[in-house]
Amino acid sequence: MLNSELEHFIQEDLGPYDLSCILVPEREVEAIIFSKEECTLAGIDVAMSIFRYFGLQATTPHRDGDQIPAGETIFFLKGSSVSMLRAERLSLNFLGHLSGIATMTNKCVQIVREFSDARVACTRKTIPGMRSLEKQAVMAGGGDTHRFGLSDCIMLKDNHIKLMGFEAAIKEAKKRASFTQKIEVEVESMEEALLVAGLEVDIIMLDNMGPGEVLRTVQALKKAGLKEHVVIEVSGNINIGNLEEYAKTGVDVISMGSLIHAARWIDVSMEFSV
Repeated sequence: MLNSELEHFIQEDLGPYDLSCILVPEREVEAIIFSKEECTLAGIDVAMSIFRYFGLQATTPHRDGDQIPAGETIFFLKGSSVSMLRAERLSLNFLGHLSGIATMTNKCVQIVREFSDARVACTRKTIPGMRSLEKQAVMAGGGDTHRFGLSDCIMLKDNHIKLMGFEAAIKEAKKRASFTQKIEVEVESMEEALLVAGLEVDIIMLDNMGPGEVLRTVQALKKAGLKEHVVIEVSGNINIGNLEEYAKTGVDVISMGSLIHAARWIDVSMEFSV
């Protein structure tokens, strides 16, 4: 995280006049940050940046991706009592939010691994300003980041197709694409998938299709000899409750916005030693 971004978050929390922290006696104290529940850790680096900003000594035996039990100490802290209080909520917010994403992702990856080697990916449904950190948390949980932004690949979605049609949109994309860019096309039926696969794109996204329809589409692509030449991604309304059914369909990638927007925060806390 850039210093300017960090300072924005800190200033938002401190406000113009922080009386709640400066009213305590200024002295050196020690504290720990620990998790109240089992989780997959994420947010270690950004929390460390916050502690350093406030001049605190911070050590940790952990790194992003570690699986920890309830009650495990994440950080050992030493420094100014006032600085400790100022760093508390912001560091806990990042650790709780990002570890929640990593934990959700890890659960989904474990479900999929029972049935296939498909990648579990997030989407661009992220909190503005938090995308990089949230996608790093997905990585910590064993997931795939998908694209970070519009420049990472050329994705032709439903509104592109409404404006141009499949063939014209794909032709224009191939004309403009760098040799380093892949082209992905969103489809909503088996017939559209077969059409687009024949137009030689890199990735086909099966959007908002039920597990049964996805399975039939994958089988149809195999029968037509098109499956080996394209990556098949499925997305839309996939959650931890129906993930197993999608994992059995034979797709290459399962992308889930719910890895981020449905992830529950992990309960982490700071405790002073006095």
